[in-house]
Amino acid sequence: MKVITTAQAAELVQSGWTVASAGFVGAGHAEGVTEALERRFLQGGMPQDLTLVYSAGQGDRGARGVNHFGNAGMTRAIVGGHWRSATRLATLAMQEQCEGYNLPQGVLTHLYRAIAGGKPGVMTKIGLHTFVDPRTAQDARYHGGAINARARAAIVEGTANWVEAIDFRGDEYLFYPSFRIDCALIRCTAADTRGNLSTHREAFHHELLAMAQAAHNSGGIVIAQVESLVDYHENLQAIHVPGILVDYVVVSEAPEHHQMTFAEPYNEAYVRPWRGEAAHAAEVAQEAEALHAASAVLDARTIVQRRAVMELARRAPRVVNLGVGMPAAVGALAHQAGLDGFTLTVEAGPIGGTPADGLSFGASAYPEAVIDQPAQFDFYEGGGIDLAILGLAELDGHGNVNVSKFGEGEGALIAGVGGFINITQSARAVVFMGTLTAGGLEIAAERVDGSERLTIVKEGRVKKIVPEVLHLSFNGPYVASLGIPVIYVTERAVFEMRTDLQGESRLTLVEIAPGIDLQRDVLDQCATPIAVADDLKLMDARLFQPGVMKLHTTTTTTTPQQR
Repeated sequence: MKVITTAQAAELVQSGWTVASAGFVGAGHAEGVTEALERRFLQGGMPQDLTLVYSAGQGDRGARGVNHFGNAGMTRAIVGGHWRSATRLATLAMQEQCEGYNLPQGVLTHLYRAIAGGKPGVMTKIGLHTFVDPRTAQDARYHGGAINARARAAIVEGTANWVEAIDFRGDEYLFYPSFRIDCALIRCTAADTRGNLSTHREAFHHELLAMAQAAHNSGGIVIAQVESLVDYHENLQAIHVPGILVDYVVVSEAPEHHQMTFAEPYNEAYVRPWRGEAAHAAEVAQEAEALHAASAVLDARTIVQRRAVMELARRAPRVVNLGVGMPAAVGALAHQAGLDGFTLTVEAGPIGGTPADGLSFGASAYPEAVIDQPAQFDFYEGGGIDLAILGLAELDGHGNVNVSKFGEGEGALIAGVGGFINITQSARAVVFMGTLTAGGLEIAAERVDGSERLTIVKEGRVKKIVPEVLHLSFNGPYVASLGIPVIYVTERAVFEMRTDLQGESRLTLVEIAPGIDLQRDVLDQCATPIAVADDLKLMDARLFQPGVMKLHTTTTTTTPQQR
């Protein structure tokens, strides 16, 4: 192990290399090293034609994280699990200045282990019948993971092969081949004189060990950014990467290059364990107090979150995964409503505690345990999640969902799937949540003649339910065929996957808010015909009452009068 500067680390990376980068949104990225790498390219034009691989999104939607690779000529191909935080990479791909691929986050993190173990790759059902599936490449919705024309051309020409469709023992699978990693860029807290790396001031452990093993066993190098050097580590359990895998150590040269997350220099709650029921009760009380003001005035977002909480109450899951954004507050609202008995998990590795949001997403305050990201996805893909609650961006009448790409050409928005496909194809039940329309939507919840009702004050400009989703992130009929219940929650209507008279699964309206006109406010706001359940019910009145929503029993609904 050799201690070097960030500039020296940047000089080590050679043109044409495949570089794997660690990090999760705003946490655990070797910011000092990647900034120096970009500076070297901008000043001297080297290195060129890199292939960048990363499992979780790493960036701030600006210049930090893997955004440092977003320069024409510097990066030839990008294989990422999530793109929304790396807007410069998305721009590069949409301008066709590199090949762009989006693969499921859990698959990429498992690929590191396969590469480390000398295995040919990862065979899994994750990704089947989505845009990742190459089985029917002539269908515009199936791209083999490619997100731009340059990548699709490389697949057709045979110069790129990130996923294959195979049959095994009479069943269909996807095979993701292993590849060589020339350099792994990782980040830990401290390195001792032998190069052993601890993570005691990091929010989680990512896939650090698997990445380092993969690069080392590929004949590549491992560069580790740390906060400090120590003679030895006080706590053996804090060491997550042994020195035998580490070639170079870089001590962070600026505090902003080694924040715990891009949002927080340091948050002790992310590394302090759960401290028993009494402490947990106090934390829940603080959450409830913080949410009380927000609950006093209802908006569409809060109503949707409350309805998701009711699914928690109805299904009584033990293990729950919440997506970023709107779903992130569901756990705290559930505790506020008096629900308990479930454990929140995050794909980065935290189990228990309160998941963070924004640029700290991936961390959890006061977790019960933190495991490696590959192990977390082992648990997820084996059916460990009882209920997944995720965001909803675009939906069609077949129950398909798009969360990964919107628009075409330079103006397209690439969000990427992250762990979305891994989670939605393996959880025991899935709840999607979002507003029915977007862009200026205004609603009012009020009490009229002794009853709660919802009024659409101003309709949103954009209809979320479309004839066909642009990007197939979630295949509703396929997931329904696996026996997984799927619910779609909005502020005025609830849908689910149901089987019609022809035996086909399709999106079906099952609940409507009191005060809402079925035709005008729901069906006319869908850009495609929607089936309506014969047993259409009213959404629970408690969703539309101001103040704190309390749930003591399973919710009940009644038949609406709007039909």
